[in-house]
Amino acid sequence: MDLAAEPLNLRRSDFYAWRLIATALSFLLFGVGGILLRVIVLPLLWALPGSVSVRRRRLRAAISKAFHLHVQFMYRTGVLTFEVTGVERLGQPGQMVIANHPSLIDVVFLVSQIRDANCVVKQSLWRNPCMRGPISHAQYISNNGSPEMLEQAAEVLREGQTLIVFPEGTRTTPGQAPRFHRGASAIALRGARVVTPVFISVKPTTLTKAEPWYSIPHRRMHVRLRVGNDIDPATFNTDTPLPIASRRLNEHLHHLYLKELASA
Repeated sequence: MDLAAEPLNLRRSDFYAWRLIATALSFLLFGVGGILLRVIVLPLLWALPGSVSVRRRRLRAAISKAFHLHVQFMYRTGVLTFEVTGVERLGQPGQMVIANHPSLIDVVFLVSQIRDANCVVKQSLWRNPCMRGPISHAQYISNNGSPEMLEQAAEVLREGQTLIVFPEGTRTTPGQAPRFHRGASAIALRGARVVTPVFISVKPTTLTKAEPWYSIPHRRMHVRLRVGNDIDPATFNTDTPLPIASRRLNEHLHHLYLKELASA
């Protein structure tokens, strides 16, 4: 192909070859780091004195720090740039943090910003050799879709934990708007003191559901996390039956994300 005839926005630029290598190194580091956390770091931290809750907070803080270091690695090697706004409002007792899910690294970014957070994670990750150790040691919740899971998630909120939920359940299909499942709203109405939306955008899109890791964009991706205004679930949890209240909250969240992501 004649390069001069190729549109500028499609040309491989911005140190493409190096970013491809750095992306591969990022995945390798993530895998090795997950195994080291599982085999060495987390068992040692769990063995230190303290109650179950103290040990759990210690492990979650270690995972958050590890994810923070991983974000810094991707940033300093030129894989991406990023910005976060409003994260000082995350980590409240009984807070349910909800976020859209455009890429594979959303969880890494969000957990890196909250020192002590529980998280509802895909059931398949419990079979991942790199992730199984950290998520089980941190006592994260498996998203198996059962009524017991909904109650377990609501219970940790009632206990005062911060809970991260991705209402889509999986990454957003490229070119489509987020589609939230009502399970997140049901959890919020059962146990959350406050619901806090986080709007995530990744431009150019990459690491989506339809792309392999090596399909990197032609320029560095920019990840943006923006914390929205708190939502009081009690305003939806009135005298109406829970299924109706859940549907109303879910519709509110859906329209909110459509509006906010359109202006991102």
